[in-house]
Amino acid sequence: MRGHAHHYDHHHHHHHDHDHTDNGHGHHLHKATMDKQLAMPVNKKSKEDEIHYGDNDNNDDDNEEGNEKVGINNDNDNDDDDDDDDEEADKEKMQEELDGFNFEADALNNTKNAEVDFVFFNRVPKVGSQSLMELMTRLGKINGFIHARNKGSAHETILTNKIGQKNLVADLLTRPKPHIYSQHIAYINFTRFHLPRPIYINLVRDPIERIISWHYYIRAPWYYHDMKAKLGDSALPMPSDEFLNLDLDTCVRNHDPHCTFTQMQMKNGVGDHRRQTLFFCGMNQKLCMPFNSEAAMQKAKRTVEADYAVVGTWEDTNITLAVLEAYIPRYFRNAKVAYYLGKERLSRVNRNNVTRIVSDETRQILRHNLTNEIEFYEFCKQRLYLQYAALSHGKKFEEDDYLLVAEQRNEYNDDDDY
Repeated sequence: MRGHAHHYDHHHHHHHDHDHTDNGHGHHLHKATMDKQLAMPVNKKSKEDEIHYGDNDNNDDDNEEGNEKVGINNDNDNDDDDDDDDEEADKEKMQEELDGFNFEADALNNTKNAEVDFVFFNRVPKVGSQSLMELMTRLGKINGFIHARNKGSAHETILTNKIGQKNLVADLLTRPKPHIYSQHIAYINFTRFHLPRPIYINLVRDPIERIISWHYYIRAPWYYHDMKAKLGDSALPMPSDEFLNLDLDTCVRNHDPHCTFTQMQMKNGVGDHRRQTLFFCGMNQKLCMPFNSEAAMQKAKRTVEADYAVVGTWEDTNITLAVLEAYIPRYFRNAKVAYYLGKERLSRVNRNNVTRIVSDETRQILRHNLTNEIEFYEFCKQRLYLQYAALSHGKKFEEDDYLLVAEQRNEYNDDDDY
């Protein structure tokens, strides 16, 4: 696929032109009933616990479920009582909606727009996606779904042409459902290929921390030993000592190619992970590749708002787990319990313990060069906080002991990139 793709790697940034223009949304297929999962307020038991999720495309089930909720007896042949029953049922239904339905959370919930029982995790590198994948594998056993990831390689295909996108999507949709699939790849709009929309999820991380993490991650000798063990001869060779020992402050100060952040640059001479927005902006190379582009940021924001069910961050672990659990219950029910039971392992998946102090001066230079990347990250966090606040109507969760555990910042972010 190397001839048809944009690759990220450590020393070479492969780049090929394709027609990546975005045609907008395609035809929307029927909406599968099982995907209409509504976030419920904290004091109300979710009906989701009682629903079985099969591949049921019959939209009439919504009406049947509504009838069960308000206690209408469909077998009642007594016409005289029909009007009274209907009036009473309407009142009861209206009250139940006021009591038990969280309109604020529903407005922020894109899960119900999914048209297939499938979660697409187009994971951003260096955000702690390995920890989430490990958690999803555990949750799959508890909640009854499959989690799969693409096979790794030394060169990550982030952008691919329309044929590559269509082939991947078509392949994914033939897999047994319910299913979560994880891959380092830019956002793909399934509906432009007249295929059903999945549930989109992702993680983000402070862009400055991400660059610091990446800089030292590719300078840790264990990383190359690990990759060699996994990939054999196709793994990247161990770099020179000069490369391994280059600290970020010196790299930035000396304008090393690895640490030069030219605005609107289309491609870098070296592989890196400076474009977090790329994973949400999509496959339009002309729009999404220019570094720190305002247009790419705005497109990425619109995509998150319109299509992503949850974009979390390990920098707010408890909030992310609570929102995943409430907004995508079919897959993430029991997420907090599973996470904290396995915390020792989950918090250290492929973690790089070799970190070095980065000067305030270097951080300031990075901040100055990553303005739109930072704005996008802050936007995602703000949306996550709104989703969380909506669950409890602005109040703190009271009966959730797991939310009282102190936050662990920046501990889960150093994951594999192959």
